Amino acid sequence: MPEIVAVCTSPNKGQRKKNVGKSLLIKDRGLENDAHAGFAHRQVSLLAEESIAKMTAQGLDVGPGDFAENLTTRGIDLVNLPVGTRLQAGPEAVLRVTQIGKECHDRCAIYYQAGDCVMPREGIFTEVLRDGNIEVGDKLELKTSYRFGVITASDKGVVGKREDTSGPAVQSLLLPWGDVTETAIVPDEQATLAAKTRELLSSGVDAIFTTGGTGLSPRDVTPEATLEVIDREVPGIAEAIRRETAAATPKAMLSRGVAGISGSTLIVNLPGSPKAVAECLAVIAPVLDHALETVTGRGGECAR
Repeated sequence: MPEIVAVCTSPNKGQRKKNVGKSLLIKDRGLENDAHAGFAHRQVSLLAEESIAKMTAQGLDVGPGDFAENLTTRGIDLVNLPVGTRLQAGPEAVLRVTQIGKECHDRCAIYYQAGDCVMPREGIFTEVLRDGNIEVGDKLELKTSYRFGVITASDKGVVGKREDTSGPAVQSLLLPWGDVTETAIVPDEQATLAAKTRELLSSGVDAIFTTGGTGLSPRDVTPEATLEVIDREVPGIAEAIRRETAAATPKAMLSRGVAGISGSTLIVNLPGSPKAVAECLAVIAPVLDHALETVTGRGGECAR
């Protein structure tokens, strides 16, 4: 089983890192207290123990952290992971591969200290999509990546009188599970909503999330459009969202959002504000992996 064998940080760039045993991976930043944290798309670096072994076989006295990697791994072929691969790091954190190796224009301090640097050839770089504690011995597993569609129902949004902020919020919050590949803003009209949902279904997305149109006004028809398209309801999702969010905001019980399945695609109605979107997705986050695996039949089909 692939695992983490060292968690390494350094106070300055370009120097060997020290195995601190455990730390915190911070979303959009990197490893806590590391000099490379927040460095664009190269937030967290990984290098395989097997790569370091090639250097020790040449007589070099090197080990985890000596090539400035943050996470030293064992049992996973890092250099052959496609860019975009998601990795479950420990019980909570999710990483996404952004770069394989790097070009070194100048010899760094590591090269002169170690006599060679395997990092440019076999190291990889990732960004943090979800926070989480990480420590030596934690598993590092390939995580299935899904394709999502997002539909915003808004009369004002479709004519440019209101900025769509809920759709981008869904897109950002779904990153630990996959990428939003299809988006649309449509008016609050049942036929149009249903037609757009069918269009996204035909594109092959694994799940569709709608925002807006779940309330009590005459123009709130998103649930009706969704019911027109799905084959089966998944009532527990909508019930859990209403129950959990109503505990903080009583008006949440007025939401008429539904959830269901069309073919092998999950469809979930969300409210129309970024705050409400975040609250609702937080409710279903603990079961979303299992739901997507079950609906799509892709459980265990990692990094495809």
